[in-house]
Amino acid sequence: MNAGIVVLIIILVLVALALGKSITVIRQAEKGIVERLGKYKETLDPGLKFLVPFMDSLVSKIDMRETVLDIAPQPVITKDNVTVTVDAVVYYFVTDAKAVRYEVANFFNAVSKLAQTNIRNVVGEMSLDESLTSRERINAALTTTLDEATDKWGVKVTRVEVKEIEPPRDISDAMSKQMKAEREKRATILEAEAYREKQILEAEGDKQNAILVAEGDRQKEILTAEGDKQAAILRAEGEAQAIENVSRAADTFFIGNAQLFKQLDVTRDSLQDNTKLVMSDQSRLVNVLGLAESLRAGQSDSPSK
Repeated sequence: MNAGIVVLIIILVLVALALGKSITVIRQAEKGIVERLGKYKETLDPGLKFLVPFMDSLVSKIDMRETVLDIAPQPVITKDNVTVTVDAVVYYFVTDAKAVRYEVANFFNAVSKLAQTNIRNVVGEMSLDESLTSRERINAALTTTLDEATDKWGVKVTRVEVKEIEPPRDISDAMSKQMKAEREKRATILEAEAYREKQILEAEGDKQNAILVAEGDRQKEILTAEGDKQAAILRAEGEAQAIENVSRAADTFFIGNAQLFKQLDVTRDSLQDNTKLVMSDQSRLVNVLGLAESLRAGQSDSPSK
């Protein structure tokens, strides 16, 4: 009886172990590699999966997300025999879980060594100045080379980024001094150009100001001349009007007076010959000679006599 209970317990334990081995869960963005008796069987997609106990085994779960692999800094000799330290990172993702499992023994180490080798090849063909100013070209060349090499491993290299290219300390100091001198040179050039632009603008401003002043003076002279012209016209018109008025007055008064003066001349000539002249006290000639008052006085005295 006791032996039967022990056997039953053993069977239950084995069944539990078998169930535990047969049930597995593959997470999102992962794929599972299943082997049956040591041979590749299938690739499992995310979800709840069942395996044959004691025959199938889940040997690996492959992360299908894009991953960053940091490449260790390494010294590289450039084309002009300068040793620089290059540090880079590789971005990749798995496209074939089976290939990355079975086509390469240690994927991370393989990619790291491959990247270091290609960095030495690419940077070694450049001078120091080219390597410092051509990071985009270095990145593109490394990306193309690594992607082609890792394609059979079921991996897609999306990009390679060179984080830092560090030259030796003495060269860095010399480059810093050179850059400082270049910046000072640019600053001097910019100051000179700014001063030249300032002088040009000031000269242009003086020119425009002189033009405006000359234009103002010319307008002033024109307006003054116009005013003088209008004044002369008005004076001439006034003088003409005065002459016209004098002429009209002469036509009105001088003709009659001229006739009277003619009569006076005739009278004077007659009196010189003792000619007796009889004229009315209402005569204009009497008025001209001032005899009207005398005649009136004589007439008033006549009756008294």
